[in-house]
Amino acid sequence: MLKTQRCEASQIMLGKTLFIAGGLVAAIGLLAAMQSDKPPEGTTYLEPSPQRDGSPAAGYQYLLYGDFVSSGIPLKVFRRVSGANSAGDLDRTGDAKGIPFRFNVATTPNGVKVVAPTCLTCHAERLNGQIVVGLGNNTYDHTADASASFQAADFAVKLAFGENSPEWEAYLPASRATKSIGPYIRTKTRGPNPADKIFAALSAHRRAADLIWLDSAQFDIPLETVPTDVPAWWLTKKKNALYYNGLGRGDFARLASASGMLTMLDSAEARRIDSHLPDVMAWIRTLEPPKYPYPIDQHLAAAGKKIFEQRCSKCHGTYGDSVSYPNLLVSLEKIGTDPLLAQAYKTHPEYHSWYNDSWYGKGVHKGQLLPNDGYVAPPLDGIWATAPYLHNASVPTLDDLLNSPQRPVFWKRNFENTEANYDQGKVGWKYTTEPSKTDTETYDTTLPGYGNSGHRFGDKLSAEERKAVIEYLKML
Repeated sequence: MLKTQRCEASQIMLGKTLFIAGGLVAAIGLLAAMQSDKPPEGTTYLEPSPQRDGSPAAGYQYLLYGDFVSSGIPLKVFRRVSGANSAGDLDRTGDAKGIPFRFNVATTPNGVKVVAPTCLTCHAERLNGQIVVGLGNNTYDHTADASASFQAADFAVKLAFGENSPEWEAYLPASRATKSIGPYIRTKTRGPNPADKIFAALSAHRRAADLIWLDSAQFDIPLETVPTDVPAWWLTKKKNALYYNGLGRGDFARLASASGMLTMLDSAEARRIDSHLPDVMAWIRTLEPPKYPYPIDQHLAAAGKKIFEQRCSKCHGTYGDSVSYPNLLVSLEKIGTDPLLAQAYKTHPEYHSWYNDSWYGKGVHKGQLLPNDGYVAPPLDGIWATAPYLHNASVPTLDDLLNSPQRPVFWKRNFENTEANYDQGKVGWKYTTEPSKTDTETYDTTLPGYGNSGHRFGDKLSAEERKAVIEYLKML
């Protein structure tokens, strides 16, 4: 009897112990889960904002034929000068047939057909002989003063039609804006984009209340042009904030509609453009990255996937069967990359204040520019196609990105994005290391804003691990 009671007591005690242990394990698991949901140290979660719905089909048509830039060179002059026999016309018809893909043909309010730049000036690029809409332009040369070409165009339009003609009236806003901002938006090397400086120069010439053009700049336009790499459009659907520094918040369509600032007459025209942009954003959300076109070592990539998910996924997300993206802003202290772009809007607060106080920053579907001290860890879909790397295009290949000591200080590439110039091993564009900056096609990482420091996380990988991760990244 005593033995039985002792046995029962032992069983009860064991049961209690197991119950407590089980509860402790569950609590530890819950605590670990709660901790894993927290952003890593040095990062901040970017909250999502409501977005407008739209028609992808209508958006693509507006992208190819729309008038979001409503002033340009008269079609007759453009055809006479360029021939307008471009093979890269995206199979467009009508007046747009044969017009280079970076331009649309628009009809101005006074009935004149003009050729005007479009979003694809920056957001389309050739890759192995094919135009990839949504791939950031990484070959354009912004080192020259674009206003010089409009001096010649002024003469051509006046000669063809006269200064009091409807054609001159239709052309004038494009000429006026380009000549005003051209001297300010030059980069130090070919490839990087001056998008933020374009915005600054245009907003300096626009009245916030009604967006009417001002002949004299209302702000001092910064002297420096901070370079940026143009991000791929297909990443947009994963993002809670636009731009490398997470600056763009609120309605993405409203933020994108500012592309019309180059030539619009006033806020009434801004509203008309904005009405089409939810369709364009809906189409952009349908984009998928191009597939890696070369052989992939599947066994090595599988090993790289495990390393990536252990070392990289907390900031860059997961891919394949289990897709996630954390939308994290990484502090400058943690990421260590060139700080000039992240700091630009805090250094010159008049520009984000102008936007937030303007028509763009008002109403139910407002956009907002909110400066941050850091950069967003981007999604990596199609990363193989988006070289060069970092927010300023300062690193030519993934192998250099993940092994910072080997990054070149001065480097030069061929700007023909062909298979012959693609480095399948290092993943990116083939390049030569130069002793110094010899011309505008040499990237100089010693210049302010052009630095290639930071993102040293790959330095901790062994050579074998790095090779495996790079093989896996080809699959994304």
